[in-house]
Amino acid sequence: MKQIRILATLMLAGCLSLISCDSYFDVELDNQATMDEIFSQRTTAKRYLQHIYSYLPLEEEIVGSEGWVVARADEAQYSFYQWVYYIPYMTGNYGTATPDSGSTPEQYFNFWSKCYKAINQCSIFLANIDKDKDDTPQVVEYMKAEARFLRAFYYFCLFRQYGPVYIWGDRISDETIQGSAIDRHTVEENIDFIVSELDAIKDILPLRVGDIESEDLWQGRVTRGAALALKSRVLLYAASPLYNGCDLYKGQMKNMRGDYLFPQTPDENKWQEAADAAWEVIQMTQYSLCKRTSTSTTGDKKFKDGAASYQAVMFEPWNEETIWGWWRRTSDAYNYTGTTGIIQALAPFNGVIPNSDPQVSYNTYISPATAGFGGIAPSLKLVDSYPMWESGRYPVTGYQGQNDLSKPIVDEKSGYQATGFTEGYQQPVDADWAPAFKAHNSCVGRDPRFYSSVVPNGFYFPKKDANTRFTCYNNSKECSSPYSATSGCIRVGYMWRRMYKADQSLNTLAELQAIKYVYPTFRLAEIYLNYAEACNEKPQRDEASALEYLNKVRNRVGLNNIEEAYPEIKGNKELLRWCIQKERMVEFAFECQRHYDVCRWMIAKDEYPSKQWTLHLTADNYEDSYERVSNELPLADNAFTDRDYLFPISSSLLSEMTNITQNYGF
Repeated sequence: MKQIRILATLMLAGCLSLISCDSYFDVELDNQATMDEIFSQRTTAKRYLQHIYSYLPLEEEIVGSEGWVVARADEAQYSFYQWVYYIPYMTGNYGTATPDSGSTPEQYFNFWSKCYKAINQCSIFLANIDKDKDDTPQVVEYMKAEARFLRAFYYFCLFRQYGPVYIWGDRISDETIQGSAIDRHTVEENIDFIVSELDAIKDILPLRVGDIESEDLWQGRVTRGAALALKSRVLLYAASPLYNGCDLYKGQMKNMRGDYLFPQTPDENKWQEAADAAWEVIQMTQYSLCKRTSTSTTGDKKFKDGAASYQAVMFEPWNEETIWGWWRRTSDAYNYTGTTGIIQALAPFNGVIPNSDPQVSYNTYISPATAGFGGIAPSLKLVDSYPMWESGRYPVTGYQGQNDLSKPIVDEKSGYQATGFTEGYQQPVDADWAPAFKAHNSCVGRDPRFYSSVVPNGFYFPKKDANTRFTCYNNSKECSSPYSATSGCIRVGYMWRRMYKADQSLNTLAELQAIKYVYPTFRLAEIYLNYAEACNEKPQRDEASALEYLNKVRNRVGLNNIEEAYPEIKGNKELLRWCIQKERMVEFAFECQRHYDVCRWMIAKDEYPSKQWTLHLTADNYEDSYERVSNELPLADNAFTDRDYLFPISSSLLSEMTNITQNYGF
C-alpha cells in the first residue's frame, strides 16, 4: 500500500520554513518532532497547514504537471515533438504501465499517489489540530474547515482524472491496511462525500481571509466562496453525461462489493442541483466580473475596454473575479541547465521561452518576441473558435472530414473570411505603436479575447521597444528564430500570450522571475457559465436565465447578447448548448478546463482525433505560410477512443490493490 499510504506515525515539520507570502504554498520540512510538539504551538501548527496546501495541483504548469490536460485537449498544439511526455496520451499509445515508466511517476501524469498522500495529510491534521491552544477556538475551527476543504478538493482532483475512487473518510492510513480489501466507491458515493464535506464547512469558512487572519500575510487560503465554487463544479460534473447514466458504462465496472461504479440510468434532476449550487455562489454577491477601462486613446473604445477587462483576470492578483486561486509556482519542469548558467522558462509564458541554447548565459536572454521559441501553442481549432466582434457569432461550426482543419465549415452570417489578406491592418490590442501591415483575414475582426491571448503569424509582439513582427515561416528575416525542422521554434503559427502583459521586459533572468500572477482556480465567469449550462439542461428548463448569464460573460468583453448574434437561438436547446460550450472554450483557454469539459460532455471522441494541423511554416514567404497543412509536425495523429475518457490506474497500483476495479478499456 506504499502508493496510497503515508504512515500515521510520520513526523513532519518541527521547523517548516515559509519562503515568502508570495510563496505561501512552498514549504520545506526540516527536523522531526512529535505530533504533540507540532500541534501544541501556533507556529508549527500553521506550518503543517501550509504543508497540506503544498499538494495543490500545478495546473498553471502545462509541461510536466497537472496542467498537462491543456496539451491533451484540442485547445493547444504541442510544438516540441522532441519532448515526449504528452505524445503517448495524445496519440493513444499508452496503457497501464505508461504512467510509471519513469523515475518520477507524476512526470507522466499519474497523480494518484500525490493526491492520496495529500488526503492522508489532511486527515492527520484534522486528528491533531485541537491540540493547538495558542490560537482562538474560531481560528482552530477555520483551520479544520480549510483541511476538510482541501481533502475534498484532492478527492475531486482524483475524480476528474480517474472517475470515482476509494473514499477514506476520516481514517488515517496505517500499516494494517490490506491492499486486497481496497476497491473504489461509486460516483454517487464520491459526489456525496465531497458535497457533504463542503456543506459542513461552508458557514465556518469566512467570506474573506481578512475576517479571521491577516489578509496581507495569508491571501490564498480557503474561503466560503471557494467551498461553494467547488461544490458548483462537482455537481456540474455529476449532472454531465459521462457521470450520469451514460450508455458507455452500462453493465460495466462493478466493484468488489457488487456495485456499479457509474449510475446505470441518467437522473436529469442533477442539473437542478447543479443550478442551485451555482446560484448559491452568485447570491453571495461577493464577487464580480473584472471590468476595466482601457488607457488607450485610439481605436474602438468598447473593444479596448473589453480587452483590458479580460486581461485583468490574469494581470491583477486577487481581483474581484477571483474566488480562489494561488500564486503561480515554479518547478524543475521549467529549468534548463546550460554550461554558463540556468535558463528558466516561467509558467506565465506557457512554453514560450527565451533562447535555450546551452551555450547562452542567463544574462543574455533573448525576448520570446525576438527568439520565437515555444513549446505549447494555441491550436488552429482554438484560433477558429473566438467569436467575431461585429456579429458576435462563432465563425467556424465544424470541419469537413475527420477534423480536417484545412476545410472549416464557415458560418456565412458571422462575417468571417477563411482566406485572403487585408492590407493596411492596424493591430487592435496592445500595439497602438505598430505600423499597419498585411494581416490574414482569419485574424481580422475577432473578439478582444483573441488579441489578448494570441499573437498570430505576421502580427507584432506586444512589446514596443522590440518593435518585432512574429513571423515564423521558413527563412523569415523578421524573426531571429524562423521555422526550423530541428530547433525549438513555434511550429503552429500562433504564439500564446495571455499570461504576458504588454511591454513587460524579458531581457534578464531577474525580470522573468519578477513576473507574478495568481492562477484563478475558480472565478466568477465559470460560475456564470455553470449556471447557464445547468439552466439550459435541467428538467424545468430556464432559457431566460441561461441566456442572461451567458450574456454576462460575453458582455464583459463587449460582445452583443447571444440572442442578437443568433436570433434563432430562442427555444433551441441544442444551439444554446453549443454556444455555451464554445464560450467555455475561449473564455477558459489554457485554464485546464477544456479537457475535463469535453470528457464530461462526451464529445472528445468527436473533437480530438485529427492530424497534426499547423500553418505552412516551411513556406518561403508570408502569404503562403497561411496555408493549413498536416505534414510539417512529425507526430502521429491525435487519437481518442472510449477508453480515454478516464485515466487508467497504473499497473504498480494494481499490484498492490489486487481487487481494485480498473477503468473501462484498460
